[in-house]
Amino acid sequence: MGLSLPFATRYSLFAMDIATLLDIMRRLRDPAGGCPWDIEQTFETIAPYTIEEAYEVAGAIQDRDWKALKEELGDLLLQVVYHARMAEERGLFDFADVIAAISDKMIARHPHVFGDAAPIENAQAQTVAWEEHKRRERASKPARGLLDDVTRALPALTRAEKLQKRMASVGFDWESAERVLDKIAEESREIVEADKAGAPQHEIAGEIGDLLFVVTNLARHLKVDPEAALRGTNEKVVRRFHWIEAALAAKGRALSDASLEEMETLWQQAKTKV
Repeated sequence: MGLSLPFATRYSLFAMDIATLLDIMRRLRDPAGGCPWDIEQTFETIAPYTIEEAYEVAGAIQDRDWKALKEELGDLLLQVVYHARMAEERGLFDFADVIAAISDKMIARHPHVFGDAAPIENAQAQTVAWEEHKRRERASKPARGLLDDVTRALPALTRAEKLQKRMASVGFDWESAERVLDKIAEESREIVEADKAGAPQHEIAGEIGDLLFVVTNLARHLKVDPEAALRGTNEKVVRRFHWIEAALAAKGRALSDASLEEMETLWQQAKTKV
């Protein structure tokens, strides 16, 4: 679908393409002649694939692989179609309802674009307005705990950050990054003390979880996405370890031939190279 085509033409082609995709999913799920694997799937069995496809979209963006991004976005769209089809089969809602729901939400949350609200100056102000709108939406629903609708299926660091933001919205928060650093030192000492005392594994795991939660809080105070920060570090470690492998290979040696001290020396060299 070329972007140079008139909008009305592109929209018409888009509607045809969506209709085709919806029909493909209908036929795959058809008990009479569909695909046995697709017919057996449920919301629960498909959910892990939905999460995986979202990560693959993020990976294509990180790699700046735009051809792959087009394909991964299609895979992610298929997940939406899949869930919508299963919901339609149960009489819950259909794909059109999904489109209507997100359209209504986006319009409601952008009154400065689609309504008569005053313009918003910048992205940061929009983030504040967005969170306030979501707060009002939550307040209009039946009473629930403040943290009850923070999705459990999120990656742990991301969920920790969202929980902290929600608690901070009612004033339950450290007043500065410095106070968070003090808490990090405290939690670190507790891990060492638990280990020295021979605490059971689940207690040590709990202490490490506490430390990770507080580190996530530090990232939030410093306006750093903890999930993205850890992904960046993971990639940095991979690059540096590849450099170590290449340095050893240049000498006709393998990792198994090198001592810890030698690998540490190479690691320090790698830090200046990659």
